[in-house]
Amino acid sequence: MRIGWVGFHIEGLLALRGLLERGFPLEAVITLKPDLAAKRSGAADYGVLCRQFGVPLYEIANINDDESLSLLKKISLDLAFVIGWTQIIRPEALNLVKVGMIGAHASLLPHNRGRAPINWALIKGEKQTGNSLMWLAEGVDTGEIIDQVAIPITPYDTCASLYEKVAESNRDMILRLVPRLLADERPGRAQPNNGEPNLPGRRPKDGILNWSLKNAEVYDFVRALTKPYPGAFSWLNGRRWTIWQCALLPKGFSFDAQPGETVGPIISPVEASCGQAVACGAGAIVLLELEDDNGEALNGRRLSDQDWSGSVWTNEQ
Repeated sequence: MRIGWVGFHIEGLLALRGLLERGFPLEAVITLKPDLAAKRSGAADYGVLCRQFGVPLYEIANINDDESLSLLKKISLDLAFVIGWTQIIRPEALNLVKVGMIGAHASLLPHNRGRAPINWALIKGEKQTGNSLMWLAEGVDTGEIIDQVAIPITPYDTCASLYEKVAESNRDMILRLVPRLLADERPGRAQPNNGEPNLPGRRPKDGILNWSLKNAEVYDFVRALTKPYPGAFSWLNGRRWTIWQCALLPKGFSFDAQPGETVGPIISPVEASCGQAVACGAGAIVLLELEDDNGEALNGRRLSDQDWSGSVWTNEQ
């Protein structure tokens, strides 16, 4: 069986390495051209792994364009894994892989079909996400389910830690599947239609923070958009700051302050515990790591030393 790989995101590297280390032969790896990958959150360099294992690497702009279709015809794959790829694959490309293309979606399908499922699961305050391995079809995330893994969302998770768990599940599910495919099995079950709308895509400008939300919602929003994504942001005294990390104060902490008002510094001998408390629509959070548009970073003692008490964070300059 001639097997190929399509991906550019870090979530696919662990599974790809797992296949190669176990001796499953790959005919080719297809990835995004570097200038395009540089514009995508979570992009990874697949060249190092391909050089290590002697796998041909092809860089493309769009899986559906004429150049890519010609490439797929040339390498003549029986099967392709499409892991960590954001472009919807059109029927003309799907039909060039004989047995089919297999993708993964970071949710328990059919729940949370669409874009950025991990980010949305955190923003919505969900307590569980997952990963689904499926045959790719014409619809968005509608193909037959091959395997699924549930992933609990703890209060300590961020988008980065959840994608690490997604990457591990990609590897585990694919390594379980490949021997079955090589034995001419084609596992899969139809997805039920749960009536949910597809999740919309997210853009960097969607990271603007609404301080009128409850503190738990602000906390979830920040951890949903932290690195490797562009981050949640807000303005203080005319200066735009990206908020990379914050802490959630427990219920019962209330302040006579308006949403977005800086209550005061949090001081501790433990550097990582220092920050600035900010009131929310209900409760408060503690800012732990910030960066302005000029690249100035504030965390720890440098952050708690700022004289910001009474200053109000806003959603515009």
